Amino acid sequence: MSAPSCWKILTRKKILSLDSDGSDNGKLGRILNTFDLTALGVGATLGVGVYVLAGHVSKDQAGPSVVLSFLIAAAASFLAGLCYAEFGARVPKSGSAYIYSYVCIGEFMAFIIGWNLMLEYIIGSASVSRGLSLYIDTLANDTMKIRFREIAPMEWDFMSSYFDFFGFSVAILLGVALAFGLKKSTMVNNFFTVLNIGIVLFVIIAGAINADISNWHINPANVSSIYNVGEGGFFPFGFEGTLRGAATCFFGFVGFDCIATTGEEVRNPRKAIPRAILLSLCTIFLAYFGVSTVLTLMWPYYKQDVNAPLPFVFNEIGWTFAKWTVAIGGIIGLVASLFGAMFPQPRIIYAMAQDGLVFRALGDVSHRFKTPVFGTLCAALLTGTMAGLFDLKALVNMLSIGTLMAYTVVAISILILRFSEAPKTDSIPSTSKQAFESSNLLKSGDRMTGSAFMKQLFNVSCLRIPSHASTSVVGVLVTLYCVVALALSLTIFYAKQPLYDLEPWALTLAGILLGLLLLVLLLISIQPRETAEAPFKVPFVPLLPAISIFVNIYLMLMLDVYTWIRFGIWMAIGLALYALYGFRNSYHEVYSSQSGWTKLKYVR
Repeated sequence: MSAPSCWKILTRKKILSLDSDGSDNGKLGRILNTFDLTALGVGATLGVGVYVLAGHVSKDQAGPSVVLSFLIAAAASFLAGLCYAEFGARVPKSGSAYIYSYVCIGEFMAFIIGWNLMLEYIIGSASVSRGLSLYIDTLANDTMKIRFREIAPMEWDFMSSYFDFFGFSVAILLGVALAFGLKKSTMVNNFFTVLNIGIVLFVIIAGAINADISNWHINPANVSSIYNVGEGGFFPFGFEGTLRGAATCFFGFVGFDCIATTGEEVRNPRKAIPRAILLSLCTIFLAYFGVSTVLTLMWPYYKQDVNAPLPFVFNEIGWTFAKWTVAIGGIIGLVASLFGAMFPQPRIIYAMAQDGLVFRALGDVSHRFKTPVFGTLCAALLTGTMAGLFDLKALVNMLSIGTLMAYTVVAISILILRFSEAPKTDSIPSTSKQAFESSNLLKSGDRMTGSAFMKQLFNVSCLRIPSHASTSVVGVLVTLYCVVALALSLTIFYAKQPLYDLEPWALTLAGILLGLLLLVLLLISIQPRETAEAPFKVPFVPLLPAISIFVNIYLMLMLDVYTWIRFGIWMAIGLALYALYGFRNSYHEVYSSQSGWTKLKYVR
C-alpha cells in the first residue's frame, strides 16, 4: 500500500448524521435519563476519594489545606468536564473520547485513545474490586487474606501474594448483571448512589457537631516530635504541599467521563449528557469538600489514618455508631464506584468493534437484552483476572495515565472542532442516519503556500468563516501549543528549585515559554471560528481547553517511570493489534477519492 493511501486511512474521520434530538436509531436501547446518568457519574467517582483519599492527602501532603487541594482538583476536572459536555451533546454516540477523536482528528489517534480508555476502565475497575475486597477483609480481621494465602499463594514479586477470589467474583457477578439487565442494574446503582450520598451527608453533619477550629491552627511546639507536623497552621507543608495534594486529589475525580460513553443509550442525549456531567462534578466536589473539611476539623491532620480515616476518627471521638455507619457506607460507595467503573468498558469495546478496529464479535448486541453481551462478559473476565492477580498498588499506578491522555485529546479536539471548516457534505453520499468518513489528506493542487500560510496566521483578510487555510493554520498552532506546553511543564517539573530561588536562567526560560504559549493562543483566537449552533458549548475558547491541556500534560509528567514502562507495553500490544487487524478491517473501505473527499462503502 502506498504512503498516501496509508495516510488516508490513518487520518480519515467520521462524519455522523443524527436526528434533530441527537439520536441515530442505534442498536443499543435508549433507556437512560438525566438522573440515571448523574447517578452513574457520582457513583463511579464518589468512592475511594471520600473514604480513603481525604485522610491520606491531609496527613502526608496538605494538612487542613486539603480542602483547597480538592478545590483545585475540581477546577481542573471541571475544565475537562466542559469539553466532554460539548462533545457529548454534539456526538451522542457510545465511545466517549474515542469517538470524539475519530470525528475531529482521525482513525489512528482514535484507536490510540480507545485503547487507552480500555486500559483506564479495566484497571480502574480491577482496583476498585480489589479495594472492596481489602476493605471488607479489614473489617473481618483479614480472614479472607489468610484463607486465600493457604489456597492459592503466589510467589512472584510483580503480583499479589495470593489470588483474590473475592475480588475476581465481584467483578464477574457485576459484569453478568450489566450484560443481562441494564435497566435493573441501573436502578440498583441509583439506589446505592443515593444511599452513599446520604451517608456522606451524615458524615458532614456529624463531623460539624464535633468540629474544633483549633485543629486548623496547630502549633508544632505543642506536638510530640514523633509526628510529622510540618510548619503547623492551615498550610503545614506550604502551598507546594497543597498543590501536590491537588495532583493526588485530581485522580479522585476520575470516573465522571463514564457518562460520555452512554450516548446511544440515553433519551434526549444532547441535553441529558451535558447536564449530567456538570451536575455529577458539582455533587462530587461538594461531597469531597465537605468530608475533608469536617475530617480535619474533628481530628488533627497529623494523626489521621491513611487507610480508613472516617471510621478511625469516629472511633477516636467515641461515636461507635457513626463508625459502623461509615464503614457500611464505604462498602456501598465502593460497590457503586465499581458499577460506574465497569459500565463504560463494553461501550468502548462496542464502539471500536463497530468500526472494525478490534474484533467485531465483541460489539455484537443482543436483540433481547440490547447490550453487547459477549463484549461485556469478556471485559468482566479480564477485570476479575486483574483484580485477582495484582495487588492494589500495582493497579492504581496504571489508572491515571490513560485518563489524562484522553482528557488532553478531548480538549485538543474541541480546539480543532471550533475553528474547523464545515464538511463538504454535498460530496458525501446522502444515505441518512449512517456514519461516513472523510480524509484530511489534501490533493496536491490544494496545498497551501508559505506566503498564504503567513497571511492566514495573522488573518490579514479578516475572515469570519473558517476556510481550508484557517483550518490548517489552527491545526499547526494547536500542535505547536502542545509542544510548548510540554516544554514549559518539563521546565517547571525539573527546574522547580531554581524557580523558587528566582535564578535568572530559570525565570528567563519559563518566561519565554509562557510568552510563546500566550502568543500561540492569541494567534488561535484571531482565526475564524464556526458559527453553527450547538446544544452546549465550552465558554472562553481557546483559553479553557488550552488550560486543560497544560494541566493534564503537567500531571502526566508526575507519574513514575514504571507507570510509563507498563504503559509502553500496553501500547505495543495495541499497535500490533491495529497493524495486524484494525488497519485492514476497519468498518469502512475507501473506494474512490474525488474533490479531495473520500467516499465510502460499507463492508462486513
